[in-house]
Amino acid sequence: MSQGPRSGLSAVSAALLAMSRHLEVRDVLKTIVASARELLDAEYAALGVPDDHGGFAQFVVDGVDDAQWKAIGPLPRQHGILAAMLKEARPERLADVRADPRFEGWPAAHPDMSDFLGLPIRDGDEVIGALFLANKKCPKPDGGCGFTEDDEELLTILAQHAAIALTNARLYERSRELTIAEERSRLAHELHDAVSQKLFSLRLTAQAAAALVDRDPDRAKGELQQVAALAAEAADELRAAVVELRPAALDEDGLVATLRTQIQVLDRAHSARVTFDGRGARALPAAQEEAVLRVAQEALHNALRHSGAARVDVTLERRGPGAVLRVTDDGGGFEPRATRRAGRHLGLVSMRDRTSGVGGTLTVESALGEGTTIEMEVPGG
Repeated sequence: MSQGPRSGLSAVSAALLAMSRHLEVRDVLKTIVASARELLDAEYAALGVPDDHGGFAQFVVDGVDDAQWKAIGPLPRQHGILAAMLKEARPERLADVRADPRFEGWPAAHPDMSDFLGLPIRDGDEVIGALFLANKKCPKPDGGCGFTEDDEELLTILAQHAAIALTNARLYERSRELTIAEERSRLAHELHDAVSQKLFSLRLTAQAAAALVDRDPDRAKGELQQVAALAAEAADELRAAVVELRPAALDEDGLVATLRTQIQVLDRAHSARVTFDGRGARALPAAQEEAVLRVAQEALHNALRHSGAARVDVTLERRGPGAVLRVTDDGGGFEPRATRRAGRHLGLVSMRDRTSGVGGTLTVESALGEGTTIEMEVPGG
């Protein structure tokens, strides 16, 4: 290698840190390729992630501009040297790839390549990618440089860490997909239980009004007023569902700003007055912030849907190293101890589970005709 031991170590460290910063698979692939090309001073670098059909699910290059890449055409298939790397799972270091008997050529717009170094990226026994470099840059006048054994050893280290970064990114994306699927399923149930029932009632009421128009106009007028009320309630349900569908931007905006934004939307969407006071609140660990947000959403959902409240007040205040969330409404209230069924219906079990999951405590104060206060305290960190 042309770099000294200290500069080489710094370059490897920088490359590994760059790979660890990303969670999206595509970003990880791009970082691996750029790091490998820079680290080994190559003109071209590429990384292919194989699919199950003899091609590549993803293929990332570095050293080829967009116009040239577009002119090259479709992604390569698994053949020649690429196939050997994927199937035999061993490094390939060649002085001239064009002279290898397995070489099968490349498209007309493809850059000319000679010296070649390729390694499989493995997760255990599974080959999850192929990383390869071409055209080692060399200051010698004759250009007779090529990749060395030291280069191969360095790329092997990089490939091992690339496997970890790529596997972590895949797990992150799968986890996110599962979360999205769960949220969609929950929203589907919400829509079915609330909005669809409202629409069914609206349809029946409209049919009744139509039947009464000629023989009892006054009753028909009352039924039409009920249609208008049901339509307004359905619209409120839909607006609330849309708000919950939006991902909370906790990482970017923080808990206080996220709560304030959602509560402002709810205040506009519902006839009840909804207020928020988060002055003095401090940042919390990520898991606690998410739990507080979800409990606040559930409590607001209950107050606006079930309580008949004219006012709902939400406060978030600092308490020691942690925080206290309080959601208070002036609605009809309920009897928590006497009505286990109501507790399940109002999501109290879910709220208690979320709270205990982050080491917090949840208290519920309510009585028939006296409103409800839900208080959640988390310890901070």
